[in-house]
Amino acid sequence: MRDAGEAGPAAPHDVRFPRPAAGPLRQVARRLLLALLVLAVTVVIVYADRGGYHDNANGTVSFVDALYYSTVTLSTTGYGDIVPYSTGARLMNIFLITPLRVIFLIILVGTTLEVLTERTREQFRLNRWRSALYEHVVVVGFGTKGRAAAKTLMGRGVPQDRIVVVDPDPKVVQGAADAGFVGVVGDGTRNEVLLRAEVGRARQVVIAAQRDDTAVLVTLTARQLNKGAHIVASVREEENAPLLRQSGADAVITSSSAAGRLLGLSMLSPSAGRVMDDLITYGSGLDLIERPITKAEAGRAPRDLADLVVSVKRGHRLLDHDDPEAAPLQPTDRVIAIHRTGPQDTPAAQ
Repeated sequence: MRDAGEAGPAAPHDVRFPRPAAGPLRQVARRLLLALLVLAVTVVIVYADRGGYHDNANGTVSFVDALYYSTVTLSTTGYGDIVPYSTGARLMNIFLITPLRVIFLIILVGTTLEVLTERTREQFRLNRWRSALYEHVVVVGFGTKGRAAAKTLMGRGVPQDRIVVVDPDPKVVQGAADAGFVGVVGDGTRNEVLLRAEVGRARQVVIAAQRDDTAVLVTLTARQLNKGAHIVASVREEENAPLLRQSGADAVITSSSAAGRLLGLSMLSPSAGRVMDDLITYGSGLDLIERPITKAEAGRAPRDLADLVVSVKRGHRLLDHDDPEAAPLQPTDRVIAIHRTGPQDTPAAQ
């Protein structure tokens, strides 16, 4: 995947919606084949009864004359240079050629209307989508990291239609649209592109660019457009993480360091490595979750909960599970806990 800041020269800043497999081009091709089929049937009918037609040029009707007559008859009212003069030919025109002409015109008009109204429908759908879009998640960069982030969000209960993908590669965005996401083609460092994704009304922004400098620019742009969104950014080099935080990111994930630590842990302790991979893979057994405490859990100690509590979030503070201040739990607390998933679990319950 190309970087979120490396748009091609011809990449349009448009919005791609999920659509059925049969697109407008396929529909036009199908209509064209039907029109050619109608023309071929008409040519066969006229040529088979060519003795009942008269050509003012030489008196006889050849195959080319039949093709010419069928073409002008289906597309216009004819020029009168080739006319049916026998009773059978005239009846054939009344009961066969005329219905075929009507079918041919319907196909042509339907194709024209389909092409002319496609942009109108897309614009109407775009306006309706924008008016209903708020508190959504914008994913900038839909490579391996972006796709994994979107999958995790969906696993945690975020509806797919509330995730908007931004990427400069039209093929990547079209692939996201085919997968059911709404995609915006364009450079995520530009205001107009993020505005098309309605980042100003987004609840969260995930920045999964391939380059750290691009991630910084996207973070600055997104924070300028939305002061209250929760922005999570990914960087390759750990030395760039402070720059991302200064640019407005609420959380910064160092992908190379995180992967390296997991590799080292798996080498030293394969079992611990499998557990850590299980914790960060949603729905595979053990999940590391953040959730509000229930009414029944208020007033209890963190160790008394059914889930294994790791930390307690109280306001803007993060308390360890064994911190004396963490007990008793308050009704407004949130806990970060290890939770075992099961068939009865739902994202809303977590």
